[in-house]
Amino acid sequence: MNDKNFRNGDAKSDAFGTNAMLQPAPVEKIPDGPTLPEVAYQMVKDETFAQTQPRLNLATFVTTYMDDYATKLMNESISINYIDETEYPRVAVMCQKCINIMANLWNTPETNKWKAGALAIGSSEACMLGAIAAWKRWIERRKKAGKPYDKPNFVISTGYQVVWEKFATLWNIEMRQVPLSLEHTTLDVDQAVKMCDENTICVVAIEGVTWTGLNDDVEALDAALDKYNAATGNEVCIHVDAATGGFILPFLFPEKKWDFRLKWVLSISTSGHKFGLVYPGLGWVIWKDKKYLPADMAFTVDYLGAEVTQVGLNYSRPAAQILGQYYQFIRLGFEGYKNVQYNSLEVAKYLHSQLALMPEFVNYADDVPNPIVTWLMKPEVQKTAKWTLYDLQDKLMQHGWMVPAYAMPANIQDMVLMRVLCKQGFSRDMCDQLLNDIKSAVAELNALEYPTPTRIAMEKNTPLVAKTFNHNGRQASK
Repeated sequence: MNDKNFRNGDAKSDAFGTNAMLQPAPVEKIPDGPTLPEVAYQMVKDETFAQTQPRLNLATFVTTYMDDYATKLMNESISINYIDETEYPRVAVMCQKCINIMANLWNTPETNKWKAGALAIGSSEACMLGAIAAWKRWIERRKKAGKPYDKPNFVISTGYQVVWEKFATLWNIEMRQVPLSLEHTTLDVDQAVKMCDENTICVVAIEGVTWTGLNDDVEALDAALDKYNAATGNEVCIHVDAATGGFILPFLFPEKKWDFRLKWVLSISTSGHKFGLVYPGLGWVIWKDKKYLPADMAFTVDYLGAEVTQVGLNYSRPAAQILGQYYQFIRLGFEGYKNVQYNSLEVAKYLHSQLALMPEFVNYADDVPNPIVTWLMKPEVQKTAKWTLYDLQDKLMQHGWMVPAYAMPANIQDMVLMRVLCKQGFSRDMCDQLLNDIKSAVAELNALEYPTPTRIAMEKNTPLVAKTFNHNGRQASK
């Protein structure tokens, strides 16, 4: 007898011998019937097979490697919804433990058993929460003073990550931008303070600028704002966007004051899925004290028969990343994190030094404060080369590397940089492989007889602003 439920070829064939492998993957309509799990798995995996392997993606900031135990633990908790604190109360406690650990890493003065902080899906939500709290505190002060509160603003350098543009747009808050320049490769503190007024909710300092990997001088900003606030009676505070630096500075530069040791730093956000060493998406925001977290930012709902109080823009979210973060804290400890971050920074410094030896390139900065390396073409090379860094990006992609080339923000937008993230999993040996591929690609590009399309386009549209850049990454004297 024939089994009516038997579909010819599916049950007894290898995945690649099934009829499903002869069919195109669905694009517009859900398939009529089910597919065996091993076949569905193979089809989805095959569709992404040709992409850059995660550890060769040197463009992304996010963690691309965790050990087998961490991966197993997160996979086993992928179905847990963090927000359901009634069913998973220990996850909520674990989340608060993580908040306590980070608050103390950042030298919190808060004495409460549970520190003021919140879980977020990435540092973008964490930035939003820190900024919203500053905005609401400003509104409350304005109301008490009987003053209008309809024209808030905040100050930030043009090296901001896109979340800050979203915050300004979605909440209708003016974003006052301090231009980056060859003289000021991070936030110009004097210009930032000049942009402040009674309507300024905060100044955002960035530890680990996305474009360059450099750190704003938070200590200098704090001192300048202290003088400004004393003179004006305003209370302009600092939110530190430490998406990168929040997990680098405490371990490698504990003496550096950028955190809650500074008077006007009232909130700090970071990305657990960057140098926090957890798979995406995970972010955290910590306040200096509970009094700086407005009470009306905590929403309480009756959920599954119990009251759940939550601070966040999102609601349901996976618990797996919380378990992953807590696992890493236990597994690595302070010394373990320090060793991982130290190795990443040492590899970055090595790459930085080797690029400096290549006649075509100049590093953007002399220092490497975070495991991020950026470089550009030397002015004299750019004038005569038949290629651009976009062509080098394409060549490296052919070898599996994802190394982005991009234009800098407003004011120096004609400058094109390349950037490498030296994360956990990117070893010295892999760095040598990358350098060899860069050298081979550059040799091929230097041998071109005719200019590339990107070079022709750049010649037509882009002045060579790098001409004022000397070989040490600083502005040449005029």
